[in-house]
Amino acid sequence: MERWKINLYTVWFSQILSIMSFNFGIPFIPFYIQELGVVRPDSLNIYTGLLSMAPAVTMAVMAPVWGLVADKWGKKLMLLRAMLCASVIIGLMGAVSDVNQLVVLRFVQGIFTGTVTASAALVSSATPSNRLSYALGFMSSSTFIGASAGPIIGGFLAELVGYRNSFLMGGVLMLLDFLVVLVLVKEVKIPVQAAENNEQGKAPAFSMFSLTILSVLLMIVVLRVSRAVFSPYLPLYVQELRSSAGGVVKLTGIINGITGLATALAGLTLGRLGDRYDKMKLLKVFFVASIASSVVVPAVAGNLWLFTLAYGIFFFLVGGVEPVLISVSAEKTPAERHGLLFGIQGTVGNIGFAVSPMLGSAISLSFSLRAILLLVPFTLIPGLLSLFFLRKGIGKAAELPGDESAKA
Repeated sequence: MERWKINLYTVWFSQILSIMSFNFGIPFIPFYIQELGVVRPDSLNIYTGLLSMAPAVTMAVMAPVWGLVADKWGKKLMLLRAMLCASVIIGLMGAVSDVNQLVVLRFVQGIFTGTVTASAALVSSATPSNRLSYALGFMSSSTFIGASAGPIIGGFLAELVGYRNSFLMGGVLMLLDFLVVLVLVKEVKIPVQAAENNEQGKAPAFSMFSLTILSVLLMIVVLRVSRAVFSPYLPLYVQELRSSAGGVVKLTGIINGITGLATALAGLTLGRLGDRYDKMKLLKVFFVASIASSVVVPAVAGNLWLFTLAYGIFFFLVGGVEPVLISVSAEKTPAERHGLLFGIQGTVGNIGFAVSPMLGSAISLSFSLRAILLLVPFTLIPGLLSLFFLRKGIGKAAELPGDESAKA
């Protein structure tokens, strides 16, 4: 088997373990901070937003830095760094005695972790360009398989052994994940895309100010906001709908698991279509379908099971956008600059993640939790409009030759 495939499948498995580690405890933070003494509804909403925002803020600052280090010193090294630091930080979250300590750890988490970005950079740098949509879609499925299994297992663990032990178990799992990557992954330092992207065999110039890259970055922000604006408040929504407190943690875990599974399936099915069909047409279809499905979600928000079904469909449709979108930018960037590329994409993505919870907090405090859902369709519209600039950038940018999407 080719080395790029061995790395892809190994990193895919490691990312499942990585995301599971985080999701043993983090989706239940609103319940955990109640246990730590935060019980007033307004304080609960504010802390929920702050704890969701904290790692995104610091990760937005650090992602390009780690990306540059990865390009210079190795992408495998950066993945190992992110996993080892995550193991320690997740374990410490289970040992806090005050909610402010948890806030500090969440800020620190964003500085030193970032396994998703590191994994994507490692895999993409050695993947042939005509398999990038497949590889990135496959990798995105690992994130959401972990996001499916983690909350479900974590929900049962939390009710069996408590939130603290759930975090500790997550830290141990991340340490095992570190060992998997250390032993099995071998970094390939060959710019395999250079000859494919340039007729003279030279890597294409890479500019963060090209219309193509800027359009991709805007759409990444849009996607992250649409997916993340309501997610931190899902536990509180379930708690609000339930007539009794029993089973709320398990139900929250199940709903998170369903949305994660839906997005994973999108990565395995919709994402890989980018290697076969015109990427611009696919992105337009995915955006329009995502907007349509997001309108349905608030309409059925009063019924927990109809909401879960509609919410899962929305995550499936929107989950097809990002793998195709990122493959466009990766195809147009030399492999030796993928660390920087994914670092900057991580920055703008985390800006979206940082803005989302505070935006959701403001809406929930002014109106209601369900009102947050009404915002989602409007967050996606700028992404749809940005497709015009993305197509224009691909067509005109001299530094980004060879539109692979036209070879479908």
